[in-house]
Amino acid sequence: MIYTSSLGSLSLYVKPEVRNLGVIFDSSLTFNTQVTKVIQTCFLQLRQISKVRSFLSFSDLEKVIHAFISSRLYYCNALYSGISKGNIHQLQLIQNAASRLLTRCRRTDHISPILAGFHWLPVSFRIDIKILLVVFKALHGQTPSYICDLITFYKPDAV
Repeated sequence: MIYTSSLGSLSLYVKPEVRNLGVIFDSSLTFNTQVTKVIQTCFLQLRQISKVRSFLSFSDLEKVIHAFISSRLYYCNALYSGISKGNIHQLQLIQNAASRLLTRCRRTDHISPILAGFHWLPVSFRIDIKILLVVFKALHGQTPSYICDLITFYKPDAV
């Protein structure tokens, strides 16, 4: 919660949520609104894709799902680091539904082998991989200098 009393006349301009590059930031950085919007959009797209599924080959359907679902699900997902497990679970449901649509399997079928068959990592792992990749690139000088400058090495005291 932002305390607007100390802002004086600027308190009129304080908003509970703002959008930047398509990501909705709330005042407490929980990303609840962002996750809700992603879920709504993805499930709407999945319903629309399911209507044309019979007209598409498997490879074309896979491309459509990557274009409309995966791209939305993984856009700026490094920001999701530290969000609630409930939000992660909701995002995982989108990936599960997309894989079920692609394979035409039932909702009761176990999803892990299906995701592994497509080489799709669970959402929480994708978030971690994105952050680890940025750190790796920063350590090896493959990122802009402003990111490399943020890395500090931990040197423990002698024991």
